[in-house]
Formats: sequence, C-alpha cells, structure tokens
Amino acid sequence: MSNLWGDSLSSFWSVWIIVITLGTIVFCWWILFANRKTDKQPNEYGEVETTGHSADGIDEYDNPLPRWWFMLFIGTIIFSLGYLLLYPGLGNFKGLFGWSQENQWEQEIAYAQEQYAPIFAQYQEIPIPELAQDAEAMRVAERIYLNNCAVCHGSNAQGGYGFPNNTDDDWLYGGTPEAITTSIAEGRNGLMPAWQQLGDENLRNVAHYVLSLSGTEHDAERASQGEAIFTSACVACHGQDAKGNHAIGAPNLTDDVWLYRQPGQPVLESVLETLRNGRNGHMPAQAAYIGEDKVHLVAAYIYSLSD
Repeated sequence: MSNLWGDSLSSFWSVWIIVITLGTIVFCWWILFANRKTDKQPNEYGEVETTGHSADGIDEYDNPLPRWWFMLFIGTIIFSLGYLLLYPGLGNFKGLFGWSQENQWEQEIAYAQEQYAPIFAQYQEIPIPELAQDAEAMRVAERIYLNNCAVCHGSNAQGGYGFPNNTDDDWLYGGTPEAITTSIAEGRNGLMPAWQQLGDENLRNVAHYVLSLSGTEHDAERASQGEAIFTSACVACHGQDAKGNHAIGAPNLTDDVWLYRQPGQPVLESVLETLRNGRNGHMPAQAAYIGEDKVHLVAAYIYSLSD
C-alpha cells in the first residue's frame, strides 16, 4: 500500500478502507446466516418449495448449503479477520506482526548477501582471462547478464539496432579486460554529430566513400568526391585509416559492421541517416546497481563470448 499512497494514507482514506473492508466481511457474514435455513418439509399436499429451476424434469429444492460447505465459509471469514489483524490491510494499521514488503525484501537481500558475497569476492580476486575459463563462474555470470544486460544486448549477447554485439571482435571502446570492465562499471556516452550543414549531395558522396572503405557496393565516382570531405571532417574521430578510436568510441569504418542498420535496410541509407542526424548512444553505468564484484564477473563473461 505504501507504494501506491506514500508512507501512509490520510485519515479519511484510512478510515474509508477500514469501513469498506470490514463492512464487506460483515455483509458476507449476514448473507451467510440470513440464508441459513433448515431443510424444507413437504406441505399438506406433499409439495416441497423449489427455487423454480428445473432441468430434465428434475426440480431444484430450495435447501440450505451442506453443513461442511457452510462451515468452510465461516472458516474463510474467520481467517480473513485473523489475517487483517496480523498483517497490513486495514488502512494505516500495520498489523501486529509489523510486516511490510520493503522489510521482506531487505531481509531477503541481506540473506543473499550473506550467502553469496564470499563467492563473488573470491571470483573478484581472479584475473578476467582466467575467470573466463571457469565454467561454473560463467554459469553464474550468465544469470547476472540475463537479468541486467539482455534487455539491450539480447539473451544471445548479439545486440540489435543501436546495441553492440558482444560476441564478435568489433569493439567501440576496446576489448581488453580493463576496457570491458570500465564500460560495464562506469558506462559509456557516444556522440556522432550531425553533418546536415554539408548538404545532401556532399553527404551522399561521403556515404559512398565510407562504403568503399569496407569494400561494400558503392558509386566509385561519388566515393572519390567524398574522400576529401571525409579527410577534413571525419578523420579527427575515425582516424586517417578510418579504423576508429577506442578512446572516444569512434567505430571502425573498414570492417563492414554497422551498429545502426535496421534489418533489411540498405547500408547506404543507414550511413546517410547517421551523417544527416548524428547518433547519441548511452550505456548506463552498472556498478551502482550490481556492485563491483558482479561487474568483474560479467566482464569475464563478455570477454569469454568474444575470446
């Protein structure tokens, strides 16, 4: 209830919930006893009162519930009153046990920390290349990865539109154990500026030149015209050899790997969209969420996938 209404309800809403809850239980009790009648006896003509329902010539008598069924309802009502006395459910009343979902969660986290922290601490002492060879550790790391990373990079770690593939050797920020750990722990912010000011024709020429770098099908004449523009505007980030820069996350343009290509989309259109509108990639820092020890374990898992 605290998640919906804050730490506590106003007095009005607390009383409102208490009245509605207890009133419903009392109403159910009244309905149950109001219809608690003895079995009907035949009248002087041998007829017995029925409900009016009939099927295949068989009339339904208006008799009370069987005793076991009636007692079951009584037990349900008593149980509900006992539950509301012990646990929260009546407005601001916390229950005699003082239970809350937050306390339950904190207890489970503390228990898990007590049980598993020594294991993670042990893994953290092992260098990533060596840890990546530990099959049991990698099974643990895979579960952490699936819970925290798969939503972006996929359960198979092969990424998607705008999300890097973690199973190949194409690294925006480097594939060393240190670089992978930094990416996971501290996050990354990639920025490709938009170049609309160059004009559409120039952008097309640059796009064809970019395609030529990876041997992708392109217009040679346009590529030759785009080379000079690329040299003046793009080499600062992507380098003279166009193989990128791990320090700033500038991608390698010579390997025919395209981070922002939709399935079935022509490569030329993807490159043009990037040049026109730019890109702004964000990898959130994970250390604050999963802890440094689990970062180390996941880094080893990612390292193992591309090893």
